[in-house]
Formats: sequence, structure tokens, C-alpha cells
Amino acid sequence: MKKICFLLLLLTAFSAQAQQTFSTQKNIRYYPDALYRNDPYREERCTLDIYHPDSAKNTPVIIWFHGGSMTGGHKEIPDALLGKGYTIVGVGYRLSPHVKAPTYIEDAAAAIAWVFKHIREYGGNPDLIFLSGHSAGGYLDLMVGLDKHYLAKYDIDANRVAGLIPFSPQAITHFTVRAERGIRDTQPIIDSLAPLFHVRGDLPPLLLITGDREMEMLGRYEENAYLLRMMKLNGSKTSRLYELQGFDHGGMATPAFPLLLREVAAITKKRSL
Repeated sequence: MKKICFLLLLLTAFSAQAQQTFSTQKNIRYYPDALYRNDPYREERCTLDIYHPDSAKNTPVIIWFHGGSMTGGHKEIPDALLGKGYTIVGVGYRLSPHVKAPTYIEDAAAAIAWVFKHIREYGGNPDLIFLSGHSAGGYLDLMVGLDKHYLAKYDIDANRVAGLIPFSPQAITHFTVRAERGIRDTQPIIDSLAPLFHVRGDLPPLLLITGDREMEMLGRYEENAYLLRMMKLNGSKTSRLYELQGFDHGGMATPAFPLLLREVAAITKKRSL
């Protein structure tokens, strides 16, 4: 009898998930309208898409920043995040060489601030906003999450972020930022545009995920390992690092998505207790 009841519960859960419907709102501006006038590049890049359950309220929110070295790519909502009951926000931002640092970081902060202020209109919970993204997107997660001045401009404490789960982010000054200054990509720099420069122990939960250290891009695992060590030395009790062995920089995203979803679920559950 217990086995039959358990199976019935599973079937009910699967049925409810299958019946849940989702909608997507596209090309929402996250800056004031006046800033888009006579600025076609901002009009093209500085928008976001929101994918959300139609009936659910107060759902956790995952803000996703695409990769592409901050020189390419477009806003996206990854297929791996669809249909999981969460509100997903895919953000576009301006790219180098059309703009230079810190403009793309400021775009990321403006988008995050917009989500904090408006996501209830789409059924999302502003107290459960998670930052994620791959490569350059992960770098943007860390810069806005660690350097509090970017969100402070919008009267938002960066510690309101429920969790940061960047995929293979750069922890030193990003190689595109260095390229803008004429510095080669194998010359490491740590300055105010490096997440490592802003380590602090009071950061919300941080889950760093990289590919295999022998297959990753430009020592990406080692950068993240050092970031983790410095976070711990600064008193962080909720920072962790996963290395996905056997996966390179591009391929690591596929096995990282289940880890992202698991982390969001765990933090959401803990906050609800």
C-alpha cells in the first residue's frame, strides 16, 4: 500500500508540472526610456527577456548572463532551465569594442536592479533572486555581486542576492578588459575590475563551477580556486567550488545546469524553514 501511495504522489506531481504553463515577455528595457533615444546600440543590446510560470507566485528567479568574452553573444534563456517552475531572466548587455569596461558591468547592474524592482509583476520573488551565467556572464555575476557599489547606485544592497552560481567565471581582471588596455591575455592582473579585488566574507552563498583544470581556458580553475581560498580567509562560510572533470570551458555548462538548479532549490528550501 505504501508503494502504491508513493507512486500516486509522484504521478500527481508530474501531472501538475506537465499542466503548468509558461509565458515569455521579450525585449523589455531595463534603463529609463529616455536613455534609448538616439542610441540604437543601447536599443539593440540593453533589453531582457522574462520566462515565467503563468499561475505561480513568488517563484525563485534566476538571472542569466550569456557568455562570449564580452565581445559577442546575445541574451538567452537556456533550455536546461525551462519548465522547472522558476522565473528566468535572460539579459543582453553592450559589448566591447563598442563600449569599454566598466560599461557592460554597469549594464548588468542596471538589469539586476530592474529585476529587483519589477519581478513581482511577473510572479517572481525579489527575495529569491539568483545570479548565474557562463564565462563572461559569470564574471558579470561576480563583479556586481562582490563590488557593492554597482547596485548601491540603485539603492540596492548586493547582499539581497540570494545566491551566486557563476559558470567558469574569470576571477582576475577579465582578459577582454585587459585587451582594451593593450595587455595580453596571459598577463594576469588583479585590480578594481577583478572579482578577486572585492573578496568579502559577508557575501551571499557562492557556488563556483569550472571545467577540468587541464581543459579549461587560461587557468580558469586555478583563478576560481584562489578566489575560493580568499573568500574563506575573509570569513565566508558559504563559498564552494566544483570542478567538472572531463569537461572543457564550453562543454562544462551542460553538467553545470543541474548543479545550478539544485543550489537554487536548496537555498529556497532553507529560506522557507
